[in-house]
Amino acid sequence: MRLSNLADYAVVTMTAAARHCGGGRVSAAELAQEIQLPAPTVQKVVSKLTAAGLLRSVRGAKGGLQLARPAAAITLADIVEAIEGPIALTACVDSGAHDCGLEQNCAVRPHWPIVNQALRGALADIRLTQLAQTDNQRELA
Repeated sequence: MRLSNLADYAVVTMTAAARHCGGGRVSAAELAQEIQLPAPTVQKVVSKLTAAGLLRSVRGAKGGLQLARPAAAITLADIVEAIEGPIALTACVDSGAHDCGLEQNCAVRPHWPIVNQALRGALADIRLTQLAQTDNQRELA
């Protein structure tokens, strides 16, 4: 399994935003410069993260982006799902997906939800606060 580039960029963007938490708001352009990604890419990621309720955008002279909830309440699963949709290793567990030729006789299909739940659980155990720690902070922990 591999995350898409956009999901990877979302994790990097949220990590940078979390480091600004408590320090006020930050613009998408500032985040783009900090994480060295093109501004249009960061804007696309920010739009998806805002729509998912992970970032909040405030307009005006003192506007910018901020986390929509505390970093400790945001998980890696939340970020990935904001970009990729529900975490699922196979399409056959999605309701309405019937594009597999093995579907009628597949003995594994009933087990995929368990696998998907375990994967999502593992990602949900990783908090944004952990991802936002610098090397120095990890050494002190």
